[in-house]
Amino acid sequence: MPYFLSIALSDKSKEKSVNKIEAELKGKTLLVYWYMIKRNSPVGIREVQRALRFSSPSIAHHHLDKLISLGLLEKDEYGRYFLKEYVEVGILQFFTKIGKFMLPRYSFYASFFSTLLIAYVYQYAGALNVFALLSMTIATIIFWYETLRVWRRKPY
Repeated sequence: MPYFLSIALSDKSKEKSVNKIEAELKGKTLLVYWYMIKRNSPVGIREVQRALRFSSPSIAHHHLDKLISLGLLEKDEYGRYFLKEYVEVGILQFFTKIGKFMLPRYSFYASFFSTLLIAYVYQYAGALNVFALLSMTIATIIFWYETLRVWRRKPY
């Protein structure tokens, strides 16, 4: 098989895989995956059940097995589950992981424009340019609005 054809096939199979993950990663399965991303250490079935307040361990087990079949988790020899792969699909595209925190990507832009606005007002308090002040204020409001909108859509 020619090299360029194998690359095209692998890209197509990767795209199918991502589409399958996006279709399956919803509801409680997304909630379990979100928990695993934030946790970033091996966990047992009962720990997932208690943390997410599922009514029984079998519900946690079902969703953990679903994530294994999608190739996102693995199970170690002690029966604990751990994150194998992080994919940015669906709502996860709008978040970035910093340590144990998942923050909306817009929060960085909102913080930047807020800082810029405060610095501008502090620096030029005597001679403010109305256009510059209005532009920075509008940008700050828009980015904070988008940050809060994404934050409300988080699974957990």
